[in-house]
Amino acid sequence: MSLELGPETALGEESEGPLTERLRGPLGRGVERLLQLQRGDGSWMGELESNPSITAEYLLLRRYLGLRDPAREASVVRYLRSQQAPDGSFSIAPGLDGDLSVTAEVWVAWRAAGLAPDEPQVARARDFVAAGGGMRATRLFTRIWLALAGLWPWEEIPAIPPEWLLLPARRRGSIYDLASWARATTVPLTILRSRRTVFALPSPTPDELPLGPRRPDYGSAPWRALERVLRGYSRLPEMGLRRRSLERAERWILEHQERDGSWAGIQPPWVYGLMALRARGYPLDHPVMQRGLTALETFGVEDGRGFRLQACISPVWDTALALWALLDAGLPAQHEALRRAVDWLLGREVQGRGDWALRRPGAAPGGWPFELYNDQYPDTDDTAVVLSALKRAGHGREERSELGEAIRRALAWLLAMQGRDGGYGAFDADNDRAWVEHLPISDFGEMLDRASPDVTAHVVEAFTRMGGADLEAARQRGLGWLRRSEEGSGAYYGRWGVNYVYGGAAVATALATAGAAEDRPRLRRLGEWVRLYQHASGGFGESVLSYHDRAHVGRGEPTPSQTAWALLALLATAEGAPAEGGGDPLAEAAAAASGWLLEHQEEGGGWSDQLFTGTGFPRAFYLRYRLYATVFPVMALARAARPGTALRP
Repeated sequence: MSLELGPETALGEESEGPLTERLRGPLGRGVERLLQLQRGDGSWMGELESNPSITAEYLLLRRYLGLRDPAREASVVRYLRSQQAPDGSFSIAPGLDGDLSVTAEVWVAWRAAGLAPDEPQVARARDFVAAGGGMRATRLFTRIWLALAGLWPWEEIPAIPPEWLLLPARRRGSIYDLASWARATTVPLTILRSRRTVFALPSPTPDELPLGPRRPDYGSAPWRALERVLRGYSRLPEMGLRRRSLERAERWILEHQERDGSWAGIQPPWVYGLMALRARGYPLDHPVMQRGLTALETFGVEDGRGFRLQACISPVWDTALALWALLDAGLPAQHEALRRAVDWLLGREVQGRGDWALRRPGAAPGGWPFELYNDQYPDTDDTAVVLSALKRAGHGREERSELGEAIRRALAWLLAMQGRDGGYGAFDADNDRAWVEHLPISDFGEMLDRASPDVTAHVVEAFTRMGGADLEAARQRGLGWLRRSEEGSGAYYGRWGVNYVYGGAAVATALATAGAAEDRPRLRRLGEWVRLYQHASGGFGESVLSYHDRAHVGRGEPTPSQTAWALLALLATAEGAPAEGGGDPLAEAAAAASGWLLEHQEEGGGWSDQLFTGTGFPRAFYLRYRLYATVFPVMALARAARPGTALRP
């Protein structure tokens, strides 16, 4: 039986009308679906799906460490089989052409698992790699996995000296110039590369590799000269400075393991950390190794397609968004499901000092992570969204309670994390030293955590909602940064969601919530930019290719999450309420977007994205947040039914 939201609990008299009547039933079913997805502990956590290389690397890790589980390997192989395209390739996101590096890693994993080289799917994968330029054309991190298996000479992998960690943390050129995720990944690689670690595999053999033609040396002449020096130095015995450096890298890894056994809450530093400690002599039954290996399994998902590994999990983010959406839809803050969500979020607060403190040594800890546990790396984006959701639930900084104290700590931490230009990166402040982007190891993903419109907008909105004279200067600096971040005529880049549709929704709601008169023309321009890309069906979509080629900006197959983001932006920028006809063109576009969402709602009350709309690393690594396709339509339809009310601080 569907949940029908009555005027007294959801929409209210102010929103009565034709559009409201159309939305009431579907919105109620969406709310019911979200409530069904809540976990027993009060949280929400949708699957975070990425490309098949994460699962292939999981299989290789287990083989490298000598772990054997035939049933699990068979399930992994079954999943990988389901992801292969007819041409033998694997891609970084649905709808994209095959990716050479991802395909190469799956082929190696299949051969490591014992699949025959002439088996059709295996042979097609190898043929795709050979036709695309061979292993020499793959990204550096793929060749690192080959080197770990003894299939590639370590001498052809750029030197990553552990002595790097001996540089003072605040000095320019230190490991802390890298973004948090790049830093946590690089430290264990300093051990693996300097020791030229090999976990030999019986298959594939080196002569099976489709090498491809030789390629020019990487990097500029100065980098190549430095590389030659570092390679010569790396051949010296492990003594003196080299020994101290390796010991420091080992301690860094141990110090950065989270309470649940993970590293940084993400797959790359986790798997490299386990292998680095193994290379340093840690047995598999060592408590650190056991915690890491056990926790890694909790990131797995197994269903009819087989077993796959999530690169990360997003329970804090998902819970804050679900809480906010349900409140927008009219569920009272006293509703048991929402009370449990608030209690769960309180228990996830970070109270320890992490790497962020090196750039902000005087700041006290606070805030929230993205994952279940990530004390080293709370992030400003999650913290801001949690704060906005808590305020929407009636909890503020003035509250004399444990929750009020957590809110005050989070706000103080956010104030400290603002960049010198007024913007916000996700994990570190002022992480913008561009020299790291020229490192030989920077051929995959972002190496910096620069300020972005989406994160800065979320912080500005949280500051506006929470209020307070002590926040005002930082809020105004954030607004100034947002105003300067506009690209072209109303477009705003999306760093953590695809792409300008995501960035535009974040900025539009932040500016509308802030309510500055000077931003009305800017909001109108943003809304007109969004409307420009609406499909005739009323839906919106933007391909991940928009990060690769500006011809794809704003364009792509419509998806529920992106249509909801566009609807949020239109609602924030329109001069009047959504209309069935006539009136403000932005309101008309919002009504059409609402109609698209109604037409695409599934029988169970939710929605599904068939394409990836989340961003890990632009141009390299994309994600499908399974909860996005339902949580954002519920939020957007609720605001369409109650125009303006959800934006009021």
